[in-house]
Amino acid sequence: MSTRPAVTLAQRKRQLVSDELSEAALQLLALKGFDGVTIDEIAVAAGVSKRTFFRYFASKEDVVVQFLSGMGEAMRAELAARPAGEPPSVALRHTVQVPVAECADRSDHAERALRVVRLILRTPALRARFLERQAQWRDDLATELGRRLPPGPDTDLWAHLAAGMTLTAFDTVLRRWSDSDGTEDPTTLTDRAFTLLAPALDSGQPSV
Repeated sequence: MSTRPAVTLAQRKRQLVSDELSEAALQLLALKGFDGVTIDEIAVAAGVSKRTFFRYFASKEDVVVQFLSGMGEAMRAELAARPAGEPPSVALRHTVQVPVAECADRSDHAERALRVVRLILRTPALRARFLERQAQWRDDLATELGRRLPPGPDTDLWAHLAAGMTLTAFDTVLRRWSDSDGTEDPTTLTDRAFTLLAPALDSGQPSV
């Protein structure tokens, strides 16, 4: 007999507990600030034990950063799916629009996303973790960009520079969105950012 349904149910249960812990943490952190919330409080709010908390997360930082954990993979997948002959500025703008659009997609979700983004950008420990994660995203995007061009002496250099500019634009959009308390549209900000970056990204692309 196949054990697939049992595994699926276990995975669903694990995801449910993880979601409940994340939601409880985000609500408390938004209310009391990062330093004002303990892991015990998060566990109580989620209806689980402290031991259960540590089965899912190593720290408070991990709970918050998980909110943005899928962004890197989503951006890489989007870049891989873009047409091969597309100008870099267009491909990379669409790449960044994926997580940006997810943040601003629905009013309730956008408000929650804004609170988390603001928390990450304004809390040094979380900001440091977010930057660590972006370093991996940069390498992943550079690898994907490198696949779009034939090998050459400048391909890897260009790919890492382009990936760096892309994530700088992403970071700047999030900061502007956060500083405006959500009044500036992040999708419009992303379009404006890549309009400014287009000359450098497109004209600087290594020749085939």
